Amino acid sequence: MTTQTISTPEVYQGQFGDFTITKSDRTGVIIYRTGLMVAAVSFAIGSGLALFSPQPGAIQAITPLYTCFSLALGVSLLTIHIYMKLLHQILQLFWIIGSISAFIFGHFDNQPLAITIYNQPLTIFGIGFTFAALTGIFFKEGFCFHRLETKILTPLVPLLLLGHLTGILSTQAEQVLLGIWAILFLVFALRKTVQNIPDDIGDKSVFDYLENQRKAKV
Repeated sequence: MTTQTISTPEVYQGQFGDFTITKSDRTGVIIYRTGLMVAAVSFAIGSGLALFSPQPGAIQAITPLYTCFSLALGVSLLTIHIYMKLLHQILQLFWIIGSISAFIFGHFDNQPLAITIYNQPLTIFGIGFTFAALTGIFFKEGFCFHRLETKILTPLVPLLLLGHLTGILSTQAEQVLLGIWAILFLVFALRKTVQNIPDDIGDKSVFDYLENQRKAKV
């Protein structure tokens, strides 16, 4: 005869009361981190092709890699834990605008997406929203966990995009910044895999408090 031991969920002390972390919470964090890893790997491969193998076939391959990056980022934005619901929704809206822009540029231009973006900097006004959402994740992670790589990426991403948009950066400078971005993005995603899962869930009592406050105003 065998007996099954049912583990009691650990109770955490939050700012507005006790809370427990469910299996669903943990699954959400795993999905969030998986999305970041897929996005980081896709971005690194695409950047590597652009920097070290700028041949027609390689440039063509950047388009599906960008699609993979964007979709994975969208998944992470669905499952990320952010106390401010409005900020969460804004980041998701940015991703939607950027995704629609990339779809238009990728399907209504006879050139590969990477060439279109590089040769027509004004396209950053559309596709740049995706990277604004990514920068929001970097900012959130840097603010919450003080990770060096995210503190560097938070200003680096808009610097590269705005620098290309305005034409103030040389090609060599853009290549260096892109390489640093790709490397640090990978470092960030890899470090997330070994971080304690409850860290990404945060204080659930704050979420409950903010939700109750919102309902009280309705």
